[in-house]
Amino acid sequence: MVVSIFRRKNETPAIEAKASATGPVVAYATSGRIAWSPRDTVSLTKTGFAGNPIGFRAVKLIAEAAAAIPLVLQDAEMRYESHPALTLLARPNPAQGRAELFEALFGQLLLAGDAYVEAVADEEGLPFELHVLRSDRMRLVPGADGWPVAYEYTVGAKTHRFAVGAGASPICHLKSFHPQDDHYGLSPMQAAAQAMDVHNAASRWSKGLLDNAARPSGAIVFSGGDGAGTLSPEQYDRLVSEMESYHMGARNAGRPMLLEGGLDWKPMGFSPSDMEFHKSKEAAAREIAVAFGVPPMLLGIPGEATFANYQEAHRAFYRLTVLPLATRVAASLGAWLSGFAGQDFALKPDLDQVPALAAERDQQWQRVAAVDFLSPAEKRRLLGLPPLAEAGDD
Repeated sequence: MVVSIFRRKNETPAIEAKASATGPVVAYATSGRIAWSPRDTVSLTKTGFAGNPIGFRAVKLIAEAAAAIPLVLQDAEMRYESHPALTLLARPNPAQGRAELFEALFGQLLLAGDAYVEAVADEEGLPFELHVLRSDRMRLVPGADGWPVAYEYTVGAKTHRFAVGAGASPICHLKSFHPQDDHYGLSPMQAAAQAMDVHNAASRWSKGLLDNAARPSGAIVFSGGDGAGTLSPEQYDRLVSEMESYHMGARNAGRPMLLEGGLDWKPMGFSPSDMEFHKSKEAAAREIAVAFGVPPMLLGIPGEATFANYQEAHRAFYRLTVLPLATRVAASLGAWLSGFAGQDFALKPDLDQVPALAAERDQQWQRVAAVDFLSPAEKRRLLGLPPLAEAGDD
């Protein structure tokens, strides 16, 4: 054994401590940095939907409005008043109706960027039930060419595999546009995540002010009679306990503080920069509304005067947000269901039954009806209606 010549004779060996070599690096890298919430679907849903009133209302407003739009089913020849696909959508499963199914579908698409609808088929391969599956439990399995060959739905330790073959797929995958992902969509919640963190932090700040009687924080300064400037551990613990028990919280608001000899209260007021959190909260709320495409006026956000009145904001909300989403989802569902039926048909929103667009539709009908250089067939085609049946046909 080699003994160092620089070691003194009375020096005892240090006890070896096991620690990660990257510990100091991690501690240095994370100290004093901003803590953002995780960006996975489950965490974003908890912080941005279940824990944020602006995100909750924006998602509910879009999902409920889009789910309430009536749908029409037509092909190149006629518009159907009754059809097996319409019957299936009207009662998709024993536990849900049409509104509940579409609200869950639009909600998953807004929260996760992806939505999955499962078709339960009978012996003949025709669907008789539809179910919306949770996006955070679904995983797409790509093949060698990049196209999906299966979908895996995992709950706990159990996984069910939906194979995608040559026929109609048992899963309808709807996704939002994502410029950097080939298989999964980008949700508005991802784009608004930073604003939601700011809004939640501002709410916690306000709650902290209320818990401390809505007063600025202060400092208790101790100056002993003998010149000592520190408290003993027992005195410090007692002082902290009394402050938490008798002078913190809304129930202790206004209670006078009794300080013993040597203790002096020094209040510290807010600087103008400290009071900016209220404006930051309103700005974050507007950013969340913009990410979801909801006019801030509809969410009750103060200081928003972009639209002349509430009716104009409501019409812009339907025209720019609800209708594009409902049209895209209805088209995807129609193409998917037509694969089971072996019949080409289109599923689209019935714009004539949307109250928010009644004025626009009336103007369009009047303009088309007043044109005299178009035939009735051309006018119907211009309005998106199928051609009239020939005389003598049913």
